Amino acid sequence: MTTGVIDTRRVRIAVVGLGKMGLSHFAMVNAHPNADTIGCDGAGFMVDVLSKNIAAPIYRDYDKLLAEQELDAVVIATPSRFHATMVRAALDKGIHVFCEKPFCLDWQESEALAQLAEQKGLINQVGYHYRHVGAFREMKRIVQSGALGRITHVLAEAYGPVVLRPKNATWRTQKTEGGGCLYDYAAHPINLLNWFFGAPAQVSGSVMNSIFSESIDDEVFSTLRWDDGPTAQLAVNWSDESHRKMSTKISMIGTNGRVYADRQECQLYLRKADATLPDYDQGWSVRYTTELTEDAWFYLRGEEYSDQLDAFISAVRDRKGNISSNDFRSAAETDRTMAMIIANCASGQSVGEPPKLSSSSPSRRKSGFGWLRQR
Repeated sequence: MTTGVIDTRRVRIAVVGLGKMGLSHFAMVNAHPNADTIGCDGAGFMVDVLSKNIAAPIYRDYDKLLAEQELDAVVIATPSRFHATMVRAALDKGIHVFCEKPFCLDWQESEALAQLAEQKGLINQVGYHYRHVGAFREMKRIVQSGALGRITHVLAEAYGPVVLRPKNATWRTQKTEGGGCLYDYAAHPINLLNWFFGAPAQVSGSVMNSIFSESIDDEVFSTLRWDDGPTAQLAVNWSDESHRKMSTKISMIGTNGRVYADRQECQLYLRKADATLPDYDQGWSVRYTTELTEDAWFYLRGEEYSDQLDAFISAVRDRKGNISSNDFRSAAETDRTMAMIIANCASGQSVGEPPKLSSSSPSRRKSGFGWLRQR
């Protein structure tokens, strides 16, 4: 929200990878009043076009960029397989990092980079923008309140029209480049489940099917279970043309009601009103994202995208440490969960330990991943 006082401190920030998401991030960072922006992309055509039309310097070589420029931060928006090496190079030079999702295709790289960023005290963030959507933030608040009682079942879905016919492969549809539907689409609802409940204790019944793609999954289904928590069904398909664009939605059933959230709204039904949610009555209530979201003082493209980049830039500017919920550590948790799904799909055997059950209400639990380290 605008306070009437403009902070003039500047952050020198490079956006690396100027494809679809990279150009979007570059436009937002370049428009931010506290940022001085530099671009970097390996495609000569893109560098030539941008260099002729904007004042910001544009590099073709990432190593040269790091060597020549005194940077406060970088935004990494390259194909996923480059994330780990580029993030590490920036961290080694003491540079704060925002990385697009998925964080890393290898969960062990994700954990190592999270540890490195924490050791160096560097601000780190991953672009899971749904954590900045008002309706999902409200769902998080409802879950934490305990008003739903014991949450027994969750359905997490994402659908959209990405791969609708056989065609030449892009980096997103190659396992070694982007990771397919699991890493590009399913990562979003999985990340929200991690946000609500933590890491699952067990994954089973996973299916990763190709529909049009030759070597990668176009749909993903899985069952996730938590200690003293719910069972979640994951259903994701990026070859669904019934949706004009990506649609992510979560629904939950508890002993005292149910809740549903998507990009537009959060619907809550309570069998009985609960003192932990005094702003909700018994029965159905609907809150829309527009009323759950404060007007962004800095806005370009969408509230959630503007909010996450502004949070990152402001944290770097103020040197206040990590203020974001979607940091490297939380993204590593999502990468580990996706690794569980892959392992389960490959073996046909449940992955992880059977969830511990008790009569207590569900809460966020830390789960071990010894099964992964032993493989």
